[in-house]
Order: sequence, then C-alpha cells, then structure tokens
Amino acid sequence: MIFDFREVRRENVPLLLGLAGGTGSGKTMSALLLARGLSGGKPFGFVDTENGRAKMYADEFPEMRHADITAPFRPEKYAEAIEAADAQGFPVVVVDSASHEWYGDGGCLDWHDEIMGGDQKKNLQAWIEPKKQHKRMVTRLLQVNAHVILCFRAEPKVEAVKRDGRTEIVAKQSLTGLDGWIPIAEKNLPYELTASFLCMADRPGVPKPIKLPEQLKPMVPLDRPFDEEVGIRLATWAAGSEVAPGPFAAAGLSYDALKAWINQQEADTTRLAEIAKDLFPGRSSFKSLTDRERAQVKQRYEEPVSV
Repeated sequence: MIFDFREVRRENVPLLLGLAGGTGSGKTMSALLLARGLSGGKPFGFVDTENGRAKMYADEFPEMRHADITAPFRPEKYAEAIEAADAQGFPVVVVDSASHEWYGDGGCLDWHDEIMGGDQKKNLQAWIEPKKQHKRMVTRLLQVNAHVILCFRAEPKVEAVKRDGRTEIVAKQSLTGLDGWIPIAEKNLPYELTASFLCMADRPGVPKPIKLPEQLKPMVPLDRPFDEEVGIRLATWAAGSEVAPGPFAAAGLSYDALKAWINQQEADTTRLAEIAKDLFPGRSSFKSLTDRERAQVKQRYEEPVSV
C-alpha cells in the first residue's frame, strides 16, 4: 500500500457540534441560529425525533427543511437520516434530539435490554451489538461533508461522597457534564465531536464548554447567548478563511423590542417591511429575522432618505 503525504491547509472542515441542556435552556433555538450562520442563510436540514416539535420554529426559520424520524431510535436510523440530508446538499444538518439514540424508545439502552432478556448473566454480552452500531454511527458522521449540530437533553445528577466522616449529597462529577448536569448520551459522544456545550435554563443559550478546542475559542464568546454571528465565524474558519478579529456585534433588537419601538415611534411598517425584504430576501416576517438583523432594519429605517 502506498501512502501519499501532502502539504496540509485548513479548508472545508466539517464541524460536529453538540448542544446539551434541560428544558428552557435554549439549546434548540441556539442550534437553529448556529445553523443559519453556518449555512450562510441557505436552507439547512433538520432531523426531528420529537413528533414535529421543531415546526414551531417555522416562522422564525423559513429556510429550515424538516424531516421526522420515529422509534425505534436505532443508531443506523440516525446515520441514514443525516447522510440523506448531506446527500441532498444541505450545508448544515441539525438533529434534535440525539439523546433518543441512547435512551429513547428502541435506542441503545432498550436494545441492550431486549438482547439481555432479563438475564443478568447476558449483561455484558448484550452490549456488544448496540455499542458496535453506535460506534459505526459515529464513524459515518465523521464522513459527512455537512456541518452537523446534535442537540442532547441533559439532566441533573447527584452522588453521595464522604467528607470528614460525613456523607454529603453533591453534584455528580463527570467528564462530559458540568455542575452536575450531564448530557443524555453515550458517555464518550460529546468528546467525539469537534466541540460541545452545555446550556442552562437560568441563562438560556449561553454556552458552557464541555469540549472547546483552542482554535475555536475566538469564535465562541462565553458571556452571551449563541447567535447567527457565531455560526458565521465558525463557517468562515471551517472554510479556511481568516476570521476578522475584534469584538462581536451588539446583541441586537428582539422582536418584542422592535414592536415596542414601532408603536412608540409610530413607524411606517410598510417601509420597514420593504427594508427587511431588501436586506434579507426570502424572510417572511420580522419574527423570522435574528436580533442583529432587526437592529440593521431599524438602523436603515432611521437613516435620512435621499431625495
């Protein structure tokens, strides 16, 4: 066998990103914003395991292309869905929730129990096939050209520890968890990814890194929620271009804040809609814009009109 070693440079690097969190942590919205930035506003794929739940974001993200997968949530089914989206040319694929592959109906835990059949003597043997298929799924994900964002549920875990002769209940320590919150997934999966993060309900969308390589740290601020700009910067880096240094743009203008400003200023909504359409073709409403994009529309509206 002949091995051909060539000069290397960073270009067309597919990113595998993981976002974990409990209810209200903002992981799905964060994934959608990242997908919009990574895709450059082009349509992206969304693999939905939760009975069409992602469709509630249809107005805000009209570029999302949605597909359902249902139980049994075998690893192969996940791999096939992601590969199908990649084959259709989507630059980004979001999966929500990837946790079902491990603990969902027919996922790896159920699969193990089915094989074991209640016989504890078969416990170790029953893991062979589920873990083999899980590893095969990860290998297939690593061959995908699209950027992939996996959303995981997370849950709080505690453990009993001995301190000074007393038993205390503390947040469980884990290599893939933070502050006792642990992603529901195969324990090594968050470290198989390019980068993975935990989001918390007290600060929705603000990332706490589980794994964050040095190369990506300048692209992911840890003091503000994920937004489209983070995705743009990650896509720029992955494509091989230099990412412009300097601070991130201001957070922007929320939909409710824009409505309040329109009412207060008695602004011309028809003109605002025309500006939005001109700046961001294909968006159906102010609600479909990001906070930063709404701020741009407002800024353009406030500029003097040339005669």
